[in-house]
Amino acid sequence: MSGDYIQNLFADRIGGSRFGKENKIYKFEKIKRAKAEARKNNPGTELLDFGVGEPDDMASPMVVEALKIECAKPENRGYADNGIAELKVAAAEYMKDVFGVEGIDPEKEVIHSIGSKCALAMLPEAFINQGDAMLMTVPGYPVMATHTEWNGGRTIRLPLLEENGFLPDLDSIGEEDLKDAKLLYLNYPNNPTGAVATEEFFKKVVEFARRNSIVVVHDAAYAALVYDKKPLSFLAVEGAKEVGIEIHSFSKAYNMTGWRLAFLAGNEKVISAFAHVKDNFDSGQFIAIQKAGIYALQHPEITEKIAAKYRTRLQLMVEELKNAGFQASMPGGSFYLYVKAPRSAGRDAEFQTAEEASEYLIKKALISTVPWDDAGRYLRFSATFEAKSRDDERRVIEDMGRRLRDLKLAF
Repeated sequence: MSGDYIQNLFADRIGGSRFGKENKIYKFEKIKRAKAEARKNNPGTELLDFGVGEPDDMASPMVVEALKIECAKPENRGYADNGIAELKVAAAEYMKDVFGVEGIDPEKEVIHSIGSKCALAMLPEAFINQGDAMLMTVPGYPVMATHTEWNGGRTIRLPLLEENGFLPDLDSIGEEDLKDAKLLYLNYPNNPTGAVATEEFFKKVVEFARRNSIVVVHDAAYAALVYDKKPLSFLAVEGAKEVGIEIHSFSKAYNMTGWRLAFLAGNEKVISAFAHVKDNFDSGQFIAIQKAGIYALQHPEITEKIAAKYRTRLQLMVEELKNAGFQASMPGGSFYLYVKAPRSAGRDAEFQTAEEASEYLIKKALISTVPWDDAGRYLRFSATFEAKSRDDERRVIEDMGRRLRDLKLAF
């Protein structure tokens, strides 16, 4: 029997009968293709990849050793379901020791997730009905918006503008949107801008959420990677636990990207609803990975060492970018630099969008970045490029600077 009928069975949420037939090429696919073409056309030149959004190093040797030990224990072989109690306790202790958040109940106010991406995908299942809305900062990580729309909801995008310190203007949201909104997604330190939230802003968020009956979801993937201030948790602000939750990822803070481990902490009802949804999606992360995660949480100095490495790289990158004409400055957190995209390169090229500028940098200078045109024209440079040593770090960054200067960029 022919399988052609399958084309008409796809769910509308993923495109229905049009699924797989659209010719639209998305940003990251364009970058991938441009990189492949640049390597092919310049086989003797190193491609400098500042577009990577994940750590370039392995997890700490002691975390790896903890996994080795735990994965050999027969008691860890089974389903974890909604997580082991020991990880919940360690997460609550971590929130107290690193962020000063007291009073998290490990049993009722903490739950693990198979990475923060899964958590963001599942939360709309617990809250979004047809016609509901989610507030989301842009540019940003789109997973929660995607699943909101798959559930028949809509996404209200809040632009992150430089003049506002890359914080959303909550006062600009219209009454109709507020009436429909159930969720507010925030992410600080922010990807891609590198901005950090202030305690004053989080206090405003709490009051805003309470006044409008909205659940706050704070994606704190980069929370411990800060440079000028102490790490700040949304849950450290009075009343935050009444209105929302925070998601902490092991990927960025502990170089555990492929391990797929995160935890949610905060409002008991939100945690309970997420646990109910999660229980119908997965059977929990491998217990040995959770126990290795406990070791990581008990050693925040690992993150401090990682942050020190990124600080050094970012400082060097800022200087080279400034010398090439960019308006660059140290971010408050994360491992990203978010800079205005050039408008032209010498007399050769003019760019209408950041995406055009990014493709030009790849093809002409073999420098890969990530473009953002959601709220202005910006490029994201990541400090997670691969380098073999401190000397190699400096070499890569200085090479980037030379190549950019040779392009004679104008802004």
